[in-house]
Amino acid sequence: MEIFIIILKVIIAASLLNVWLIQYNKPTQWRGGNAQNILEEFKVYGLPAWMCYFIGFLKVGGSLVLLASIWFPFLEVPAAALLGTLLTGSIIMHLKISDPVKKSFPAGLFLSMCLLVILL
Repeated sequence: MEIFIIILKVIIAASLLNVWLIQYNKPTQWRGGNAQNILEEFKVYGLPAWMCYFIGFLKVGGSLVLLASIWFPFLEVPAAALLGTLLTGSIIMHLKISDPVKKSFPAGLFLSMCLLVILL
């Protein structure tokens, strides 16, 4: 089971780091509305630019802490809970602007993974 949890942590962290560090300025099928990058996506949600940077800081930081929890297990629950909360917010934002359910799929998937990390 421990290996399974480590794999989940790596997948969650790598995926979120990819979104926020590599795909930041690129269009994807998962962006809210017709946004072409993360800043545009936050505008579509009606959120200010500073919130994008704040949420990005929390997601990148939380992902790094989740990776660190492989060696420091006491960090596991706080990191997974933070990321799970942020991912719940992502789903809510997609619902707020009436995006197709498909656009919430990645956030729902990684939220589920965070819950598994917390519960197992």
